[in-house]
Amino acid sequence: MTRTVRGARVLITGAASGMGRLYAIRAIDEGAAAVILWDRDAASLGRTVEELGSRSRGRTRIHSFVVDVADLGAIAKSAQKVRREVGNPDILVNNAGIVRGNAYFWATDNGEDTRPTMQVNALAPMYITREFLPGMLANAYREARIVNIASAAGTLGNPRMAVYAASKAALIGWSESLRLELEQAEHTNVRVTTVTPSYIDTGMFEGARGPFLAPILNPDVVVDSVWKAMLRGAPLVQLPWSVGLSRVLRAVLPTRVFDRVVGNGLGVYRSMERFTGR
Repeated sequence: MTRTVRGARVLITGAASGMGRLYAIRAIDEGAAAVILWDRDAASLGRTVEELGSRSRGRTRIHSFVVDVADLGAIAKSAQKVRREVGNPDILVNNAGIVRGNAYFWATDNGEDTRPTMQVNALAPMYITREFLPGMLANAYREARIVNIASAAGTLGNPRMAVYAASKAALIGWSESLRLELEQAEHTNVRVTTVTPSYIDTGMFEGARGPFLAPILNPDVVVDSVWKAMLRGAPLVQLPWSVGLSRVLRAVLPTRVFDRVVGNGLGVYRSMERFTGR
């Protein structure tokens, strides 16, 4: 069981802002040897690198790569550069994500929302992990971690975010299966943590309303919970606690009863009506 990231190489996708930036700060504060930042926004990435460099004061090497993870070919090229210039990461945080919302599925723009959402949220973590997992498995002397940031939306269908919910459901299914495969193969040095938070106050879900028992989450609280779970190798993080309860209720209640009591009664199905996003 690892208790710190001190001396580790940490790669974070979607690292220029929001939760990705906060994970990078946490890695630096705990003495990571290197923090590797992937993001498609070159300008924001540059500002974040400058901020993190001032915070690190040379104790942690900061490496940045402009990568659009929707481009699966770019993932392979960038991963090769990371291995050559920095080394294989010990900790991978698949954080990058996009959301399209506030429109019914048939009103979205003829597939142009669907394709990038599935590529970034579902396919990219698989391709990125496939690039770095062999190196993690080969290093039996250091524990490794893979953190997959999914969403409560992947556990429960919700109006006005059909493709987003589908992408996160795919991510959850793959992440859980990968964890089980590693355990069956007795690769005990690599642990996978799947994270399913409700709405987080980063601006990504601006306008969304937290349902009853699932208030909008504070980003710092989420980072702290995810980080601690990652270090101890916990398989699942559900935030808030009501996300776990909704999964249980979805399994035991008839569909129409669940729709009426939880979906409509607790406001889950109305939570995206005022969504504007960033």
